[in-house]
Amino acid sequence: MTFSQFDPAAQNRVPWNFGVKIGPKQPFNQKQIWAIQFFLDLEKRIRDRALFDVAIDSKLRGCDLVELKIGDLVKGPEIRKRAAITQRKMGRPVQFEIALDARGSLFAWLELRGGSVEDYVFPSRVGHSRHLSTRQYARIVDEWVEAIGLRPEEYGSHSLRRTKTSIVFKATGNLRAI
Repeated sequence: MTFSQFDPAAQNRVPWNFGVKIGPKQPFNQKQIWAIQFFLDLEKRIRDRALFDVAIDSKLRGCDLVELKIGDLVKGPEIRKRAAITQRKMGRPVQFEIALDARGSLFAWLELRGGSVEDYVFPSRVGHSRHLSTRQYARIVDEWVEAIGLRPEEYGSHSLRRTKTSIVFKATGNLRAI
């Protein structure tokens, strides 16, 4: 989109996305994952640690991650080893494995949080009947990224979605394994 040369107000206008990195965000590497986990543990941010671990293991989009319900991840008194949900964007069911590390942090969060199987795993601050917004989730991820000295322009909530797949691909070189 260009501006008219006859509009004096548009002469010095800077585009809203000037300087913004365009394109896909980078996945995190193993060292960065450990740094974020260490930071969250050090700060005793139990909810954020569970959110981070589930985001990496599930490979879900932010909109699907924040809408997880306790019943999706819990069976009786235990955290499931595998969970399945229907993606909002594609409308298809997707299964994911919840690793031991993630199950531990999720258990600690849910024990602190309480609630029933119909409640959201990550509730909104506005009201427990609502889930964490995708925008707030993105802000939280930006905070983690800055805390370990990375640039938020290069990493984002979608980086968490891409992280596990990139680690598995680097380890195996096998697209089917992903």
